[in-house]
Amino acid sequence: MHTARFTLDPAFTVGDVNPRLFGSFVEHLGRCVYTGVFEPEHPTADDKGLRQDVLDLVRELGVTAVRYPGGNFVSGYKWEDSVGPAEERPRRLDLAWHSTESNRFGLSEYIDFLRKIGPQAEPMMAVNLGTRGVAEALELQEYANHTAGTALSDLRAAHGDKDPFGIKLWCLGNEMDGPWQTGHKTAEEYGRVAAETARAMRQQDPGVELVACGSSSQSMPTFAEWEATVLRETYDLVDYISLHAYYWPEDGDLDSFLASAVDMESFIDNVVATADHVGARLKSKKRINLSFDEWNVWYLPEWEARAKTFEQDDWPEAPRLLEDNYSVLDAVVFGSLLIALLRHADRVTVACLAQLVNVIAPIMTEPGGPAWRQTTFFPFAQAARYGRGRVLDVRVDSPTYETKKYGETDLLHATAVRAEDGTVTVFAVNRGRTDALPLEVALNGLGLTRVVEHSALADADPDARNTLDDPERVAPHPVDGTALQDGTLSAVLEPLSWNVIRLA
Repeated sequence: MHTARFTLDPAFTVGDVNPRLFGSFVEHLGRCVYTGVFEPEHPTADDKGLRQDVLDLVRELGVTAVRYPGGNFVSGYKWEDSVGPAEERPRRLDLAWHSTESNRFGLSEYIDFLRKIGPQAEPMMAVNLGTRGVAEALELQEYANHTAGTALSDLRAAHGDKDPFGIKLWCLGNEMDGPWQTGHKTAEEYGRVAAETARAMRQQDPGVELVACGSSSQSMPTFAEWEATVLRETYDLVDYISLHAYYWPEDGDLDSFLASAVDMESFIDNVVATADHVGARLKSKKRINLSFDEWNVWYLPEWEARAKTFEQDDWPEAPRLLEDNYSVLDAVVFGSLLIALLRHADRVTVACLAQLVNVIAPIMTEPGGPAWRQTTFFPFAQAARYGRGRVLDVRVDSPTYETKKYGETDLLHATAVRAEDGTVTVFAVNRGRTDALPLEVALNGLGLTRVVEHSALADADPDARNTLDDPERVAPHPVDGTALQDGTLSAVLEPLSWNVIRLA
């Protein structure tokens, strides 16, 4: 067996991890909200209708910023429908997901959900720039954030929320480059309305942080030119440009699927280059960071095939949509995507796993029944817990394998994070489907003397998954034999595995 190697040294770092890197996403889509986070009839529901079993799992997951209410949903969203007495809120057609929206869960319930997760949970609110514009964004901002003494802030208080919501992080629309988006715009059209909205929102609160829509994927025909055009209009008005990416095994090509992070890292590098080019053209000293506010494994072709079968006159409420059931193989790819985000922590300072519950999610629920962890729950929870601190520069010397999409690719994908107390956590994926991968890590100047823990998510059956009938089939397990001696870490990574090695 050929050995993979890299060196860690505190003098060579990438950047500090922003806690927002471990964000997630709650969209009014399928059962993410209704019978997901919100089910008043559930045995565990609190007095606001929130499922406490789900809240417990969300806290365990370690989620920080939560993007809301979409997603494609936001381009038809009327924020006024989501406030006030729930029984008086209107029912609306949701064009994005061909569903009926009851609005029983709205803005106040979203903020209540975040507060119950804990102080680490931060709102990330999207405004509708598809079918609405500047005026509605300002009204929502005033309702949510102004202290008191105006029509909309007093209306919030009358609705039972005296204290402002304090939303600092705002998305200026969603995927406006996509022809599927209600109110789709050209880059010039979107750049103009985004700039107008950003300028107005900053007049109300100069401290807001704003995310402009980038391309909804690197494969879009307008990719890079879209970013350049939008940023030329908004560069001095926004803080972030967004990225969205989903991965699945195209045509059953598992080897390329396992290397999905190659595409993600390329996407990040290309957006950074485009943003910095615009900054240079504008002679600006400001640096635009990246908000990777939708990412996941998603079996998208299955959704597209099902969408073609929908009856046009059928508008169900909270139907079962996009409820992918993830395998061990999916979880290893998912972990590799997390590694890609951490490896770019100097520029990716916001990221949102799409989504949180039921819809391509790490947490699943059954109406009136249990909630359980998918295989992808574990890499996220471990990264959110141990991936805090400064990312060390990792440049691997690894055996390779051949992929159809990405050519020759490293079997090892890895990063490492050094915490404030000096401990180091190595996150590593072995992409090899059949062979174990020996790993040696030279530890220079880190003062590390012992292995605290080595856990792996792997299984003899790469298709193993957690289900309603067998919710604990897959979980990380301890790995024996990992050692630290004379400044070198030695380990063996099981085939097709996600690994967390903690050192002190």
